[in-house]
Amino acid sequence: MASLMDIRRKIKSVKATEQITRAMKMVAAARMRRSQATILAARPFAVKMEELVRQLADLQEELELSGDESHLHPFLDHDRKPGRDALVLVTGDKGLCGAFNTNLVRQAVAWLRERQGAEVFVAVAGRKGRDFLRRVKSADMTILTELAGIFPRVSYAHAELLGKVLMDAFIEKGLSGVTVIYNEFKSVAQQRVVLHPLLPIPPLEPGRSSRREFSYEPGRKELLAALLPRYVKAQIYRILLESQAAELAARMNAMDSASKNARELREALNLDLNRKRQAGITNEIAELVGGAEALVS
Repeated sequence: MASLMDIRRKIKSVKATEQITRAMKMVAAARMRRSQATILAARPFAVKMEELVRQLADLQEELELSGDESHLHPFLDHDRKPGRDALVLVTGDKGLCGAFNTNLVRQAVAWLRERQGAEVFVAVAGRKGRDFLRRVKSADMTILTELAGIFPRVSYAHAELLGKVLMDAFIEKGLSGVTVIYNEFKSVAQQRVVLHPLLPIPPLEPGRSSRREFSYEPGRKELLAALLPRYVKAQIYRILLESQAAELAARMNAMDSASKNARELREALNLDLNRKRQAGITNEIAELVGGAEALVS
């Protein structure tokens, strides 16, 4: 049975843990507000640019049917040879954020199992994803690049580095597709794991296809050569910002729950301490009364 000294030691330890988790929650909340403002500012441009480029991908089908090979861009080519896929896994650099990293790793495991035995290429952003890939790396897996320690200070330079590696690998290695797995920031209380097809750029959904006509200046080939790489980098930057905001929100919620649990545990230990102290005092009084009665008799 725990003594009073042991309970006091536990209370002191739990109180220190509660102070740490509360401080981590406040830090995550401050960073999350800045990240939320950044992603909300960047999202409209990225979404509108994605809609425009997907309309261009929709028109690509007409060029393929007409047999005009001179204007085909590899980022819009959906008839590439299948079998060589690439995965971009975006995780956090640190833990203590609930199931944030676990859900991403679980989805990445499912993606890799579907392509077991085939040659795959992997790029990762975040230490947790890097450590996971180093554990499961096989002879069929080639790691293109690793970006660690970039959160929570993601910049467009990181998106440029990652985007260049992916675009070069897509063209030079003849990849059939590039998929990104990341956590999308929905709200402070909700993050959603997303599998986003990055390359080749998918066309609009059938119901949203508009078949709009475009005029190109100086020309379609030159415009796509300049526009599509910027589009890929912009999408990667948006994905990194989404993941950063989602990670901070998950950590804030996890530290809030940890602080509540620590407070409840501390209150329960205080109650146990008071009960034991009162029981000890009662026993001492009973011994004194018993001794006094024995002397009188």
